[in-house]
Amino acid sequence: MAEENKNIRTGGISVDTEHIFPIIKKWLYSEKDIFLREIVSNASDAVTKLRRLESLGIRESGDEKYSITVRLDADAGTLTVSDNGIGMSEEEVDKYICSIALSGAVDFIQKYESESTEGSKNGIIGHFGLGFYSSFMVSDSVEIETKSYTDAPAVHWVCSESGEYELSVGSRTEHGTDIIMHISESESEYLVKSKIRKILEKYCLFMPVDIYFEDADDEKKDEEPTPINETSPLWQKNASDCTDEEYKQFYSKVFNDYREPLFHIHINADYPLNFKGILYFPKLANEYETIEGQVKLYYNQVFVADNIKEVIPEYLLMLKGVLDCPELPLNVSRSYLQTNTYVSKLSAHIVKKVADKLCSLCNNERESYESIWQDIAPFIEYASMRDRKFYDRVKGALLVTLTDGSKMTFEEYLESAKELHENKVYYCTDKALQAQYIAMFESEGIKVVTFERPIDVQFASVAEQYMEGVKFCRVDADVADMLKSDDDATELDSLKSLYSEILGENASIEFSSLKDESVPAILTVSEESRRMEEMMRMYNAGAEYPIEYKLTLNTASPLVKKLDGMIESDHDKAKRVASYVYKLALLSQKKFSAEEMQEFMREGVALMLEL
Repeated sequence: MAEENKNIRTGGISVDTEHIFPIIKKWLYSEKDIFLREIVSNASDAVTKLRRLESLGIRESGDEKYSITVRLDADAGTLTVSDNGIGMSEEEVDKYICSIALSGAVDFIQKYESESTEGSKNGIIGHFGLGFYSSFMVSDSVEIETKSYTDAPAVHWVCSESGEYELSVGSRTEHGTDIIMHISESESEYLVKSKIRKILEKYCLFMPVDIYFEDADDEKKDEEPTPINETSPLWQKNASDCTDEEYKQFYSKVFNDYREPLFHIHINADYPLNFKGILYFPKLANEYETIEGQVKLYYNQVFVADNIKEVIPEYLLMLKGVLDCPELPLNVSRSYLQTNTYVSKLSAHIVKKVADKLCSLCNNERESYESIWQDIAPFIEYASMRDRKFYDRVKGALLVTLTDGSKMTFEEYLESAKELHENKVYYCTDKALQAQYIAMFESEGIKVVTFERPIDVQFASVAEQYMEGVKFCRVDADVADMLKSDDDATELDSLKSLYSEILGENASIEFSSLKDESVPAILTVSEESRRMEEMMRMYNAGAEYPIEYKLTLNTASPLVKKLDGMIESDHDKAKRVASYVYKLALLSQKKFSAEEMQEFMREGVALMLEL
């Protein structure tokens, strides 16, 4: 017994701060689940180191299959993470485990980075140090069984939550490391199979080393084990090597969304930024569905955080996807993201890639692009309103939808109409309500754009500032010159006086000779006053604001001519007809209330009875 004790060395963890273990146990990470990510990351790191030594010729490579096994034994109260990586000697355990202040990965990189291939230092995922000690967040004690690839004697290390450890000769015969965590009674949830599997699938789903999960209580011992992770995720491949079906399957797997995304963007940047990723534009069930996206942040295939808003501009937050950023620290914080220049450059690069993708779809896959435009238009317009640079990049891919359902870019619309009118985009906001106006424009060969959402009109106001000399006009904003005939309009004083009786002395009444003789009168509201009214309504929801209409009487209309001749012979009847004509025009500007519609119907019936 005395002989055996010679091989055991005891001590206390070397740290600069007293009582570090209680702090680790309570405050090291905001989520306790992360301990398993740290331990598995270290195991992956150990395999990566050994592979690196093989690639440098420092160690002879063989046919060995590298892997990590996470083993749960609820009866024994242990959770074990095993790897067949580089392992550690007693000296390395003493250096990297017994002293929290040092980092094995940093030491390793400094020693070999000059000899290794380009970008090799990004292959080290985690490191022993505080990451390893996260295991004490859920454990009463932790054991290490490890053997170095150098054939140094195996080492056994065990430490209690008090920080007291024992170091002795280990029993492991092959290189690699076992981390055996004796789970605290108060943390028994980490002895539940479903809980451990869920953590592994969240944090380790795409780690670069095969990870197997075993449960000591599982009776299916004869089945061939399969890894729980995918070591070569889609974002690590070249876009040219990926199929549309693979992109769709990846999206469905990562986001549990049965709907196919509208399109994807595969990013593989190496200079001046180094990151990879795939972003998706999801399909919404309806316009009222929550538009909160989800971008998962990875660090060399290790999951770091969910929905990092600092990396994606606010106006593109509907995007879903994954970003693998090896130049960000593994334990990234929100404050770090908010102040880091790399993050701001990353965000700008993503904006550029989104804009490039939209332009590519518009130029090369026009039919497909038009089919999704209705879904993406509000977001692209909003992004353009928020960021002038984004607008400048996508302006050639901004589409408008015409009343017949066809689509054109703004440039195409203005080019097709330049001989009919000067740099004006004529639009409607309600095809049914404004049907008469639309018909008048289209009869003259003028295409009318449909703005179906409030944001379309808001975008038009901003686009006017961007598009020099271009004006957006609703079809009922004014009587356009091309709708007028060559005949001069005669102002009919008696008719103007009659309408002043009906509408009031301050009513705006004018005369014009229109090409369409079937239209007796039209009401117009200037574009500026309507936009002001809509803006005020938006900021004071539910409030009513008076709108000043301008009534234009069509002197080419037989009805107007007859009405003018009726004034002297039957003033009362002429007044009732004039009122009805006004309400016909008003009907194309607003929807009547129930009472207004009943009165309108009664007046119509009464007039017909007099025929």
